[in-house]
Amino acid sequence: MGVISTDEHEIKLFFNSGSSIGKQIQAYVLASERKILTIDISKTRVTGTQWVELAKGLKLSISDLINKEHPDFTHNYDANLDLEDEDWLKILEKHPEVLSTPIAIIGERFVQLRSPGDFVKYIEPDSKM
Repeated sequence: MGVISTDEHEIKLFFNSGSSIGKQIQAYVLASERKILTIDISKTRVTGTQWVELAKGLKLSISDLINKEHPDFTHNYDANLDLEDEDWLKILEKHPEVLSTPIAIIGERFVQLRSPGDFVKYIEPDSKM
């Protein structure tokens, strides 16, 4: 069992309220019929262990969670960095705004949400029960 609990009737959303896509997806999630827990990464610190669990749940590496084209990333780092996972975690912890997309845990599924339509796609089958 990981440090992030899952519940078939709950949605957890890790997002940045400073991004327009984060705000849009948050609105869609809050309109859902399920119990919601939103984690605004611009206000709430996500631990290294939680980032690792999110990456594993998405079947991605830590570096894949980072938008290497984000202005805050390109201003502070070389886009061609070749780092160990611990170093990528430090970047996420220091600059959470470089998270590539909001991440939702819907029941036991971990999904990256690139648009509000992605959320609708994942939640719709459950609402037809």
